Amino acid sequence: MKVLAAVDKFRGTATAAQVATAIGHACWQLGHDCVERPLADGGEGTLEALGGANRTTLVTGPLGKPVQAPWRLHRGTAVIEMACASGLLLAGGKQENDPIAATTTGTGELIDAALDLGAKRIIVCLGGSATTDGGLGAIKAIQTPARLKGVEFVVACDVTTQFTDAAKVFAPQKGASPAQVQFLTTRLEKLVQDYQTNYGVDVSKISGAGAAGGLAGGLAALGAQLVPGFDLVAEEVELDVLIADIDMIITGEGFMDNESFAGKVVGSMAELAVERKIKIAAICGEIHPEVRSQINSVSLVETFGREEAFARPLHCIEHAALQILREIAR
Repeated sequence: MKVLAAVDKFRGTATAAQVATAIGHACWQLGHDCVERPLADGGEGTLEALGGANRTTLVTGPLGKPVQAPWRLHRGTAVIEMACASGLLLAGGKQENDPIAATTTGTGELIDAALDLGAKRIIVCLGGSATTDGGLGAIKAIQTPARLKGVEFVVACDVTTQFTDAAKVFAPQKGASPAQVQFLTTRLEKLVQDYQTNYGVDVSKISGAGAAGGLAGGLAALGAQLVPGFDLVAEEVELDVLIADIDMIITGEGFMDNESFAGKVVGSMAELAVERKIKIAAICGEIHPEVRSQINSVSLVETFGREEAFARPLHCIEHAALQILREIAR
């Protein structure tokens, strides 16, 4: 068989590229060809899926301290992953984050750097943010926003959250108390008016504008087009071409639940498999019982135990792939 390993990251344990390689090893052992294709949904890991970083810039981190942010510039296209400049992990996680002060300034500085270096196309990938500043930090960091009118400016989102709902939906995950959520919501509501006045854009009407604490809306005010993250990645890596002669797809992610089937990698690959009448299976760290019946799948935690799944994820992924491939061959 010719197998496509089209996988997302297993957050905290394995990158998408590592997962794809582990599946590739399993295919090789059984004599199958394997195309290894790390994917992402527009959030963390999208930079890697689109070729990986080839430069680093010193920018303002989410809490004001300087950070070295990796990004990509190739043939006039810049790929910026906001988590690398303004991410929650850079802030020390939920416990160390300051949800009121957290800023997207560093992401704006990367956009500015891309413009300085002559980028003709800028892709900003959202997800994993520490921030709920409505993108104001990023906007202020872009020295001459008018330059963005001369480039293709795209923002990859993996949610449809409205701008003024960003605090309510995401801020608690970033350490915000109920009182802080209310403060942040009020701040976002004021920004709606400011962006309407200054840029003539009503970000409250744009689906997905609440992504990354409203960064999506802030960039939309500057003219960015918000697009579904998986669709953007699929187009960039020419996924349609890759699956043209594939017999089997193995996909996967760290935790599979209902959200996995709402624009994420696993659900999107499942839809493609049905359309193309290709066999598909998923390898996941853990699987919510509600979605088990939606796709043939293997849970690493259930199959190998939690300790082993987290201690040796790639070993477990390889053996799960062997299990799937042997079952298909029967």
